[in-house]
Amino acid sequence: MIVSEKMVAEAEVICQKTMAMPVLDMKYRVCVSKEHNLQIDVASPPSSAPSFGEVCVSETISTEISRFESVVSCTETINKAVMESSAIKFVPDIHSGSHTDIGARDSMDDEHIQIDDLSAHVGPLFKSPLPSAFYAVFDGHGGPEAASYVKRNAMKLFFEDADLPQRKDMDAVFFRELENSHRKAFLQADHALAHEHSVSSLCGTTALTALILGRHLLVANAGDCRAVLCRNGVAVDMSQDHKPTYLPERRRVEQLGGHIDDGYLNDLSVTRALGDWYLKLPLGSSSPLIAEPDVQQVMLTEDDEFLIIGCDGIWDVMSSQYAVSLVRRGLRRHDDPQQCARELVKEALRLNTTDNLTVIVVRLSSPSRVVECSPQRPRLRICSLSEEARSRLRSLLEGN
Repeated sequence: MIVSEKMVAEAEVICQKTMAMPVLDMKYRVCVSKEHNLQIDVASPPSSAPSFGEVCVSETISTEISRFESVVSCTETINKAVMESSAIKFVPDIHSGSHTDIGARDSMDDEHIQIDDLSAHVGPLFKSPLPSAFYAVFDGHGGPEAASYVKRNAMKLFFEDADLPQRKDMDAVFFRELENSHRKAFLQADHALAHEHSVSSLCGTTALTALILGRHLLVANAGDCRAVLCRNGVAVDMSQDHKPTYLPERRRVEQLGGHIDDGYLNDLSVTRALGDWYLKLPLGSSSPLIAEPDVQQVMLTEDDEFLIIGCDGIWDVMSSQYAVSLVRRGLRRHDDPQQCARELVKEALRLNTTDNLTVIVVRLSSPSRVVECSPQRPRLRICSLSEEARSRLRSLLEGN
Protein backbone atom coordinates (compact mmCIF):
# COMPACT_ATOMS: atom_id res chain seq x y z
CA MET A 1 0.00 0.00 0.00
CA ILE A 2 1.28 3.51 -0.85
CA VAL A 3 0.84 6.39 1.57
CA SER A 4 0.78 9.80 -0.09
CA GLU A 5 3.35 12.48 0.62
CA LYS A 6 0.53 14.70 1.87
CA MET A 7 -0.46 12.11 4.49
CA VAL A 8 3.15 11.80 5.69
CA ALA A 9 3.58 15.57 5.76
CA GLU A 10 0.40 16.03 7.79
CA ALA A 11 1.53 13.35 10.19
CA GLU A 12 4.88 15.13 10.55
CA VAL A 13 3.15 18.38 11.41
CA ILE A 14 0.89 16.70 13.97
CA CYS A 15 3.83 15.01 15.62
CA GLN A 16 5.93 18.17 15.70
CA LYS A 17 3.10 20.13 17.30
CA THR A 18 2.43 17.43 19.84
CA MET A 19 6.11 16.96 20.60
CA ALA A 20 7.13 20.61 20.98
CA MET A 21 9.75 20.69 23.74
CA PRO A 22 11.56 23.67 25.22
CA VAL A 23 14.29 21.39 26.52
CA LEU A 24 14.99 19.34 23.43
CA ASP A 25 14.97 20.85 19.97
CA MET A 26 14.15 17.60 18.12
CA LYS A 27 12.11 16.94 15.01
CA TYR A 28 10.14 13.73 14.63
CA ARG A 29 9.55 12.48 11.14
CA VAL A 30 7.12 9.64 10.41
CA CYS A 31 7.88 7.61 7.32
CA VAL A 32 6.58 4.41 5.77
CA SER A 33 8.99 1.78 4.57
CA LYS A 34 8.49 -0.48 1.58
CA GLU A 35 7.19 -3.18 3.90
CA HIS A 36 4.51 -0.74 5.21
CA ASN A 37 6.13 -0.57 8.65
CA LEU A 38 5.87 2.79 10.36
CA GLN A 39 9.05 4.13 11.87
CA ILE A 40 9.92 7.28 13.78
CA ASP A 41 13.26 8.89 13.02
CA VAL A 42 14.69 11.24 15.62
CA ALA A 43 17.11 13.89 14.34
CA SER A 44 20.22 14.57 16.38
CA PRO A 45 19.78 17.39 18.93
CA PRO A 46 21.87 20.55 18.68
CA SER A 47 25.17 20.55 20.53
CA SER A 48 23.88 22.99 23.13
CA ALA A 49 21.07 20.70 24.18
CA PRO A 50 21.56 17.76 26.55
CA SER A 51 21.49 14.27 25.12
CA PHE A 52 18.30 12.20 25.24
CA GLY A 53 19.81 9.96 27.90
CA GLU A 54 20.70 12.96 30.07
CA VAL A 55 17.16 14.30 29.90
CA CYS A 56 15.62 10.92 30.80
CA VAL A 57 17.49 10.79 34.09
CA SER A 58 16.85 14.40 35.00
CA GLU A 59 14.09 15.79 37.19
CA THR A 60 11.91 16.17 34.11
CA ILE A 61 11.55 12.41 33.62
CA SER A 62 7.76 12.47 34.06
CA THR A 63 7.52 15.17 31.41
CA GLU A 64 9.66 13.15 29.04
CA ILE A 65 7.50 10.05 29.59
CA SER A 66 4.43 12.09 28.75
CA ARG A 67 6.11 13.31 25.59
CA PHE A 68 7.13 9.79 24.64
CA GLU A 69 3.53 8.62 25.09
CA SER A 70 2.52 11.40 22.71
CA VAL A 71 4.86 9.93 20.09
CA VAL A 72 3.32 6.50 20.60
CA SER A 73 -0.17 7.95 20.37
CA CYS A 74 0.73 9.73 17.14
CA THR A 75 2.20 6.55 15.69
CA GLU A 76 -0.87 4.50 16.66
CA THR A 77 -3.13 7.07 15.00
CA ILE A 78 -1.22 6.79 11.74
CA ASN A 79 -1.08 2.98 12.02
CA LYS A 80 -4.86 2.94 12.30
CA ALA A 81 -5.21 5.21 9.27
CA VAL A 82 -2.89 2.96 7.26
CA MET A 83 -4.88 -0.16 8.24
CA GLU A 84 -8.19 1.46 7.32
CA SER A 85 -6.75 2.57 3.97
CA SER A 86 -5.47 -1.00 3.44
CA ALA A 87 -8.92 -2.44 4.12
CA ILE A 88 -10.52 -0.04 1.63
CA LYS A 89 -8.11 -0.96 -1.16
CA PHE A 90 -8.04 -4.71 -0.49
CA VAL A 91 -10.21 -6.93 -2.70
CA PRO A 92 -10.06 -10.67 -1.93
CA ASP A 93 -8.91 -13.05 -4.63
CA ILE A 94 -11.38 -15.83 -3.82
CA HIS A 95 -10.56 -19.44 -4.61
CA SER A 96 -11.66 -22.45 -2.55
CA GLY A 97 -11.29 -26.18 -2.19
CA SER A 98 -13.08 -28.79 -0.08
CA HIS A 99 -12.77 -32.39 1.03
CA THR A 100 -14.96 -34.87 2.90
CA ASP A 101 -14.52 -38.31 4.42
CA ILE A 102 -16.88 -40.68 6.22
CA GLY A 103 -14.27 -41.27 8.90
CA ALA A 104 -15.06 -43.92 11.52
CA ARG A 105 -18.85 -43.60 11.14
CA ASP A 106 -21.20 -46.02 9.38
CA SER A 107 -22.93 -43.25 7.42
CA MET A 108 -22.03 -39.81 6.07
CA ASP A 109 -24.24 -37.17 7.71
CA ASP A 110 -22.24 -34.05 6.73
CA GLU A 111 -23.18 -31.72 3.87
CA HIS A 112 -21.55 -28.60 2.52
CA ILE A 113 -22.02 -25.74 0.03
CA GLN A 114 -19.11 -24.18 -1.87
CA ILE A 115 -19.83 -21.19 -4.15
CA ASP A 116 -16.92 -18.98 -5.19
CA ASP A 117 -19.10 -16.75 -7.42
CA LEU A 118 -22.42 -16.10 -5.70
CA SER A 119 -23.76 -13.67 -8.30
CA ALA A 120 -23.60 -16.37 -10.96
CA HIS A 121 -25.81 -18.64 -8.83
CA VAL A 122 -28.52 -16.28 -7.57
CA GLY A 123 -28.50 -13.73 -10.41
CA PRO A 124 -30.88 -10.78 -9.92
CA LEU A 125 -31.63 -11.82 -6.32
CA PHE A 126 -28.25 -10.62 -5.24
CA LYS A 127 -26.74 -7.78 -7.24
CA SER A 128 -23.22 -6.85 -6.26
CA PRO A 129 -20.36 -5.51 -8.40
CA LEU A 130 -17.92 -6.80 -5.80
CA PRO A 131 -16.58 -10.37 -5.55
CA SER A 132 -19.13 -12.43 -3.64
CA ALA A 133 -19.07 -15.99 -2.32
CA PHE A 134 -21.12 -18.26 -0.06
CA TYR A 135 -20.06 -21.31 1.92
CA ALA A 136 -21.82 -23.55 4.42
CA VAL A 137 -21.29 -26.76 6.36
CA PHE A 138 -24.03 -28.85 7.97
CA ASP A 139 -23.33 -31.64 10.44
CA GLY A 140 -26.35 -33.91 10.75
CA HIS A 141 -27.28 -36.15 13.66
CA GLY A 142 -30.02 -38.72 14.01
CA GLY A 143 -29.56 -39.38 10.30
CA PRO A 144 -28.56 -37.31 7.24
CA GLU A 145 -32.05 -36.06 6.32
CA ALA A 146 -32.01 -32.68 8.12
CA ALA A 147 -28.59 -31.69 6.77
CA SER A 148 -29.58 -32.78 3.25
CA TYR A 149 -32.84 -30.82 3.40
CA VAL A 150 -31.17 -27.58 4.50
CA LYS A 151 -28.52 -27.92 1.81
CA ARG A 152 -31.12 -28.51 -0.94
CA ASN A 153 -33.11 -25.47 0.13
CA ALA A 154 -30.26 -23.18 1.15
CA MET A 155 -30.51 -20.78 -1.79
CA LYS A 156 -34.21 -20.32 -1.18
CA LEU A 157 -33.83 -20.00 2.58
CA PHE A 158 -30.85 -17.65 2.61
CA PHE A 159 -31.43 -15.56 -0.51
CA GLU A 160 -34.98 -15.83 -1.84
CA ASP A 161 -37.01 -15.76 1.40
CA ALA A 162 -34.64 -14.00 3.78
CA ASP A 163 -35.47 -10.33 2.99
CA LEU A 164 -32.03 -9.38 1.77
CA PRO A 165 -31.35 -5.65 2.09
CA GLN A 166 -31.96 -3.78 -1.15
CA ARG A 167 -29.66 -0.80 -0.68
CA LYS A 168 -27.20 0.71 -3.11
CA ASP A 169 -24.74 1.70 -0.40
CA MET A 170 -23.09 -1.09 1.56
CA ASP A 171 -22.96 0.92 4.75
CA ALA A 172 -23.47 0.02 8.42
CA VAL A 173 -27.24 -0.10 7.96
CA PHE A 174 -26.89 -2.51 5.03
CA PHE A 175 -24.75 -4.96 6.98
CA ARG A 176 -27.00 -4.76 10.03
CA GLU A 177 -29.95 -5.69 7.81
CA LEU A 178 -27.86 -8.45 6.21
CA GLU A 179 -27.11 -9.90 9.65
CA ASN A 180 -30.81 -9.86 10.52
CA SER A 181 -31.67 -11.62 7.25
CA HIS A 182 -29.21 -14.42 8.08
CA ARG A 183 -30.70 -14.86 11.54
CA LYS A 184 -34.11 -15.08 9.94
CA ALA A 185 -32.86 -17.69 7.45
CA PHE A 186 -31.64 -19.97 10.26
CA LEU A 187 -34.99 -19.73 12.05
CA GLN A 188 -36.91 -20.29 8.81
CA ALA A 189 -34.85 -23.42 8.15
CA ASP A 190 -35.60 -24.66 11.66
CA HIS A 191 -39.34 -24.07 11.24
CA ALA A 192 -39.30 -25.72 7.82
CA LEU A 193 -37.83 -28.87 9.37
CA ALA A 194 -40.66 -28.89 11.91
CA HIS A 195 -43.19 -29.21 9.07
CA GLU A 196 -41.16 -31.37 6.67
CA HIS A 197 -42.65 -34.88 6.64
CA SER A 198 -39.54 -36.39 5.07
CA VAL A 199 -37.45 -35.39 8.09
CA SER A 200 -38.00 -37.13 11.42
CA SER A 201 -38.41 -35.03 14.57
CA LEU A 202 -35.50 -37.09 15.94
CA CYS A 203 -33.23 -35.69 13.24
CA GLY A 204 -31.32 -32.41 13.29
CA THR A 205 -28.23 -30.61 12.05
CA THR A 206 -25.77 -27.96 13.08
CA ALA A 207 -25.14 -25.20 10.55
CA LEU A 208 -22.47 -22.62 9.76
CA THR A 209 -22.54 -20.18 6.86
CA ALA A 210 -19.94 -17.72 5.57
CA LEU A 211 -20.87 -14.92 3.19
CA ILE A 212 -18.19 -12.77 1.50
CA LEU A 213 -19.16 -9.46 -0.12
CA GLY A 214 -16.10 -7.69 -1.41
CA ARG A 215 -13.90 -7.20 1.63
CA HIS A 216 -16.74 -7.94 4.09
CA LEU A 217 -17.07 -11.34 5.79
CA LEU A 218 -20.18 -12.45 7.68
CA VAL A 219 -20.23 -15.77 9.57
CA ALA A 220 -23.37 -17.23 11.19
CA ASN A 221 -23.23 -20.36 13.34
CA ALA A 222 -25.56 -22.61 15.33
CA GLY A 223 -23.77 -25.66 16.73
CA ASP A 224 -20.18 -26.85 16.87
CA CYS A 225 -18.96 -26.31 13.31
CA ARG A 226 -16.24 -23.68 13.21
CA ALA A 227 -14.89 -20.94 10.95
CA VAL A 228 -11.30 -19.76 11.45
CA LEU A 229 -9.63 -16.82 9.71
CA CYS A 230 -5.87 -16.76 9.16
CA ARG A 231 -4.55 -13.26 9.80
CA ASN A 232 -0.81 -12.98 9.23
CA GLY A 233 -0.43 -16.60 10.30
CA VAL A 234 -2.51 -16.22 13.47
CA ALA A 235 -5.81 -18.10 13.90
CA VAL A 236 -8.84 -15.85 14.52
CA ASP A 237 -11.99 -17.75 15.48
CA MET A 238 -15.01 -16.40 13.59
CA SER A 239 -17.48 -18.61 15.47
CA GLN A 240 -18.06 -20.06 18.91
CA ASP A 241 -18.65 -23.78 19.49
CA HIS A 242 -22.10 -24.13 21.07
CA LYS A 243 -21.40 -26.98 23.44
CA PRO A 244 -22.81 -27.66 26.94
CA THR A 245 -19.28 -27.21 28.30
CA TYR A 246 -19.21 -23.59 27.09
CA LEU A 247 -20.20 -21.65 30.22
CA PRO A 248 -22.45 -18.95 28.63
CA GLU A 249 -24.40 -21.69 26.81
CA ARG A 250 -24.66 -23.82 29.95
CA ARG A 251 -26.09 -20.88 31.87
CA ARG A 252 -28.58 -20.08 29.10
CA VAL A 253 -29.75 -23.71 28.95
CA GLU A 254 -30.15 -24.04 32.70
CA GLN A 255 -32.05 -20.73 32.97
CA LEU A 256 -34.58 -22.17 30.49
CA GLY A 257 -35.00 -25.38 32.51
CA GLY A 258 -32.65 -27.55 30.48
CA HIS A 259 -30.56 -30.24 32.14
CA ILE A 260 -26.95 -30.97 31.23
CA ASP A 261 -25.56 -34.35 32.18
CA ASP A 262 -21.96 -35.40 31.51
CA GLY A 263 -21.55 -32.73 28.82
CA TYR A 264 -24.80 -33.50 26.99
CA LEU A 265 -28.09 -31.64 26.64
CA ASN A 266 -30.38 -34.67 26.84
CA ASP A 267 -28.53 -36.84 24.28
CA LEU A 268 -27.06 -33.98 22.22
CA SER A 269 -23.49 -32.69 22.46
CA VAL A 270 -24.58 -29.25 21.19
CA THR A 271 -26.88 -26.56 22.57
CA ARG A 272 -27.93 -25.05 19.21
CA ALA A 273 -29.15 -26.91 16.14
CA LEU A 274 -31.77 -26.89 13.39
CA GLY A 275 -34.46 -29.54 13.72
CA ASP A 276 -34.50 -31.97 16.68
CA TRP A 277 -38.10 -31.02 17.33
CA TYR A 278 -38.58 -33.84 19.81
CA LEU A 279 -36.44 -31.73 22.18
CA LYS A 280 -38.03 -28.35 21.45
CA LEU A 281 -41.15 -26.75 22.81
CA PRO A 282 -43.91 -25.73 20.37
CA LEU A 283 -43.19 -22.91 17.93
CA GLY A 284 -43.01 -19.56 19.65
CA SER A 285 -41.80 -20.99 22.96
CA SER A 286 -38.32 -20.62 24.44
CA SER A 287 -36.53 -23.96 24.43
CA PRO A 288 -33.12 -24.82 25.91
CA LEU A 289 -32.14 -26.11 22.43
CA ILE A 290 -32.38 -23.22 19.96
CA ALA A 291 -31.61 -22.58 16.28
CA GLU A 292 -30.73 -18.88 16.55
CA PRO A 293 -27.18 -18.33 15.29
CA ASP A 294 -24.37 -16.22 16.61
CA VAL A 295 -23.23 -13.82 13.88
CA GLN A 296 -19.81 -12.23 13.50
CA GLN A 297 -18.73 -9.72 10.89
CA VAL A 298 -15.27 -8.49 9.95
CA MET A 299 -13.72 -6.21 7.34
CA LEU A 300 -11.03 -8.13 5.47
CA THR A 301 -7.61 -6.61 4.81
CA GLU A 302 -4.48 -7.74 3.01
CA ASP A 303 -3.41 -9.41 6.29
CA ASP A 304 -6.24 -11.96 5.96
CA GLU A 305 -4.89 -14.91 4.01
CA PHE A 306 -7.56 -17.62 4.07
CA LEU A 307 -10.62 -18.98 5.86
CA ILE A 308 -11.15 -22.54 7.13
CA ILE A 309 -14.71 -23.81 7.60
CA GLY A 310 -15.13 -27.27 9.05
CA CYS A 311 -17.42 -29.64 10.93
CA ASP A 312 -16.45 -30.82 14.39
CA GLY A 313 -14.72 -33.94 13.07
CA ILE A 314 -11.80 -31.61 12.33
CA TRP A 315 -11.92 -29.55 15.52
CA ASP A 316 -12.31 -32.53 17.85
CA VAL A 317 -8.66 -33.41 17.26
CA MET A 318 -6.87 -30.16 16.41
CA SER A 319 -6.87 -26.55 17.53
CA SER A 320 -7.67 -23.60 15.30
CA GLN A 321 -4.01 -22.54 15.26
CA TYR A 322 -2.83 -26.06 14.40
CA ALA A 323 -5.14 -26.13 11.37
CA VAL A 324 -4.16 -22.63 10.26
CA SER A 325 -0.45 -23.43 10.45
CA LEU A 326 -0.96 -26.63 8.44
CA VAL A 327 -2.94 -24.88 5.69
CA ARG A 328 -0.57 -21.93 5.56
CA ARG A 329 2.43 -24.19 4.95
CA GLY A 330 0.49 -26.00 2.25
CA LEU A 331 -0.58 -22.85 0.42
CA ARG A 332 2.98 -21.56 0.43
CA ARG A 333 4.14 -24.83 -1.12
CA HIS A 334 1.52 -25.37 -3.81
CA ASP A 335 -1.17 -22.60 -3.57
CA ASP A 336 -3.95 -25.21 -3.90
CA PRO A 337 -6.89 -24.91 -1.41
CA GLN A 338 -8.26 -28.27 -2.59
CA GLN A 339 -5.04 -30.04 -1.65
CA CYS A 340 -4.96 -28.17 1.67
CA ALA A 341 -8.47 -29.43 2.46
CA ARG A 342 -7.36 -33.00 1.72
CA GLU A 343 -4.30 -32.56 3.93
CA LEU A 344 -6.45 -31.29 6.81
CA VAL A 345 -8.76 -34.31 6.59
CA LYS A 346 -5.81 -36.67 6.32
CA GLU A 347 -4.25 -35.12 9.43
CA ALA A 348 -7.51 -35.40 11.39
CA LEU A 349 -7.71 -39.10 10.47
CA ARG A 350 -4.12 -39.55 11.59
CA LEU A 351 -5.08 -37.96 14.91
CA ASN A 352 -7.85 -40.57 15.28
CA THR A 353 -10.97 -38.45 14.88
CA THR A 354 -14.14 -40.53 15.35
CA ASP A 355 -16.57 -38.38 13.34
CA ASN A 356 -17.41 -37.58 9.73
CA LEU A 357 -15.04 -35.04 8.19
CA THR A 358 -15.90 -32.01 6.08
CA VAL A 359 -13.73 -28.94 5.51
CA ILE A 360 -13.60 -25.99 3.11
CA VAL A 361 -10.49 -23.86 2.63
CA VAL A 362 -11.15 -20.42 1.10
CA ARG A 363 -8.04 -18.61 -0.11
CA LEU A 364 -8.47 -14.84 0.14
CA SER A 365 -5.10 -13.70 -1.20
CA SER A 366 -2.19 -15.27 -3.01
CA PRO A 367 0.38 -16.61 -0.55
CA SER A 368 3.85 -15.20 -0.32
CA ARG A 369 6.27 -17.18 -2.43
CA VAL A 370 9.37 -15.70 -0.79
CA VAL A 371 11.72 -18.49 0.21
CA GLU A 372 13.27 -17.67 3.53
CA CYS A 373 16.96 -18.53 3.54
CA SER A 374 18.29 -19.98 6.75
CA PRO A 375 21.25 -18.07 8.17
CA GLN A 376 24.54 -19.49 6.99
CA ARG A 377 26.81 -21.04 9.53
CA PRO A 378 30.26 -19.49 9.82
CA ARG A 379 32.72 -21.37 7.70
CA LEU A 380 35.60 -23.05 9.45
CA ARG A 381 38.94 -22.39 7.87
CA ILE A 382 41.29 -25.33 8.24
CA CYS A 383 44.97 -24.51 8.20
CA SER A 384 48.11 -26.41 9.04
CA LEU A 385 50.48 -25.37 11.81
CA SER A 386 54.22 -25.55 11.69
CA GLU A 387 56.02 -27.72 14.22
CA GLU A 388 57.25 -24.59 16.03
CA ALA A 389 53.73 -23.17 16.26
CA ARG A 390 52.32 -26.43 17.59
CA SER A 391 55.06 -26.48 20.23
CA ARG A 392 54.29 -22.93 21.36
CA LEU A 393 50.56 -23.67 21.46
CA ARG A 394 51.18 -26.77 23.54
CA SER A 395 53.25 -24.72 26.00
CA LEU A 396 50.51 -22.15 26.34
CA LEU A 397 47.86 -24.80 26.98
CA GLU A 398 50.03 -26.51 29.59
CA GLY A 399 50.65 -23.18 31.36
CA ASN A 400 54.39 -23.10 30.73
